[in-house]
Amino acid sequence: MRLRGPPQPPPRHTTLVHALAAAAAHPSGATFLDLHERETSLPWSEVRARAERAAANLVHLGIRRGDRVAIVLRTEPAFLDAFFGAWLAGAVPVPLYPPVRLGRLDAYAVDTGRMIQVAGARLVVSAGGTRRLLGGAVERGGPELGCVDVSALSALPARIAREPEPDALGLVQFSSGTTVDPKPVALTHRALAAMTDALVAATSAGPDDVLVSWLPLYHDMGLIGCLLAAMSYPGPLVLIPPEHFLTRPALWLRALARRRGTISAAPSFAYAYAADRVQDADLAGLSLAPVRLLLDGAEPVSAVALRRFAERFAPHGLDPRALVPVYGLSEAALAVTFARPGGPLGGLGVDAARLASEGVVAPGGREVMPVGTPVPGVEVELRTEAGAPVGEGRIGRVFVRGPALMREYLGDPEATARALRGGWLDTGDLGFVVDGALHLHGRARDLVIVRGANHAPEEFEAPLAALPGLRPGCAVALGFEPEGGAGEALLVLAERARDEETPDGELEARVRRAVLAATGIAPHTVRLLAPGTLPRTSSGKLRRAEALRRFQAGTLTPPQPVSAIRLALAAARSQLAFGRSRRRGG
Repeated sequence: MRLRGPPQPPPRHTTLVHALAAAAAHPSGATFLDLHERETSLPWSEVRARAERAAANLVHLGIRRGDRVAIVLRTEPAFLDAFFGAWLAGAVPVPLYPPVRLGRLDAYAVDTGRMIQVAGARLVVSAGGTRRLLGGAVERGGPELGCVDVSALSALPARIAREPEPDALGLVQFSSGTTVDPKPVALTHRALAAMTDALVAATSAGPDDVLVSWLPLYHDMGLIGCLLAAMSYPGPLVLIPPEHFLTRPALWLRALARRRGTISAAPSFAYAYAADRVQDADLAGLSLAPVRLLLDGAEPVSAVALRRFAERFAPHGLDPRALVPVYGLSEAALAVTFARPGGPLGGLGVDAARLASEGVVAPGGREVMPVGTPVPGVEVELRTEAGAPVGEGRIGRVFVRGPALMREYLGDPEATARALRGGWLDTGDLGFVVDGALHLHGRARDLVIVRGANHAPEEFEAPLAALPGLRPGCAVALGFEPEGGAGEALLVLAERARDEETPDGELEARVRRAVLAATGIAPHTVRLLAPGTLPRTSSGKLRRAEALRRFQAGTLTPPQPVSAIRLALAAARSQLAFGRSRRRGG
């Protein structure tokens, strides 16, 4: 089964460096909101001017054309300086996530050090408290030019602006790492420009739109889908740090209403989170009527979450037709399919047992949301494990072809060869097509095999999403082979809600009953965990395979408590690591 999107639109810019130069003539720009809704605004002309200065300073620091520059900054103007400055210096930005889980700083140093090393970054740019905690990562990553404070990018008044070749490397972004360690996805300037062209065409975005985002700038949905897309039309962009959204989710909806925002995007958990946490008083006197597109992607789309969000905010003017499920991945530079705007907020009811055992779509009680048809220039094909096309209504592996595919996994030809085959990307996702729309059935690596049937983990996790006593969205279903067992069985790992006092035995029984009632399958093992124990990616997705590895190794432990003393000690260890790396010339 093959789905084809509309033709790829003609390129608007040779590269997005050219787009930034064009944006400088437009009066719009980027506005940053803090936790108290104070605004810092930068017209695109100022973004460009600051980037030119940052580029000159990067060259002064020793950065050459093609060098990779790791950027570890929060959502702040300095991120734009470093990112666009790297482009104008002819270098390649590598955005990495800052240390957000302070109880996991040792693991953060290991993971981030690995990413700095694999990306081949010659320099790390950071700032303030974030930089003070990076010593261990820098020591492990060994960047030749070390780690500088972002203030060093404005030390000299000189400016430069280099135009890259379209086929030169333009970005290294790490894949989410839900099933394996994050891989360095190498995207060319041509691919990035093609993706923003496709996004603008798919959303009909233009200068009159106001894009509001709290998504992290170190991941494709926030970086390419929001920052680069808004800059490319160009139009107004409102940015909220993700940690502020998590602290005060009303910031997102208030920004949409106050700035008359028209487009935004988020994963399903954010729609459920906002529906639960935002109060009517937060939106008093404000209207969400201008919102025309709210894209839902980056994780399995929950029809329940979208319906709750639509019902919760309809009294505040939200049009439910604005909610649109989407699908994409970093290896495709972001977008693959978009559902039709204005579609019903309901999924296809399928027989989970037949889907799991036969790979056939039949009517039943499990709701699967359609994620639509390919965006302009993109094709999707579903294939069997042997590579043969599958027909409508049957499970297949999702392959993607289009002008924005990655060039490679940087420095990993074997992984690249497994993923890119004859111009097609093997996404590793499973899905089926009904009525011309793609529906997803999870990651192939995450399948839970019980009695020979291939179940998506979401089948078992969905009934636990709002189960009293558990943290919402903090449960994973895994297949494992218990000792003395006869084949694979179902394991459920679930985090208790904070301050939950229900005894373990009673809460475990509640989990078993919920899964059995929804799926007809009883878990072999249920393990309750302290809040924050399950491993996550930098974007907050649960890492199922890593959770299973730690469970089997006996290392699935909660994060250390965060205190001022622990942070001070971590900062001291970081400074010692910086000292060791400088002595070695890194």
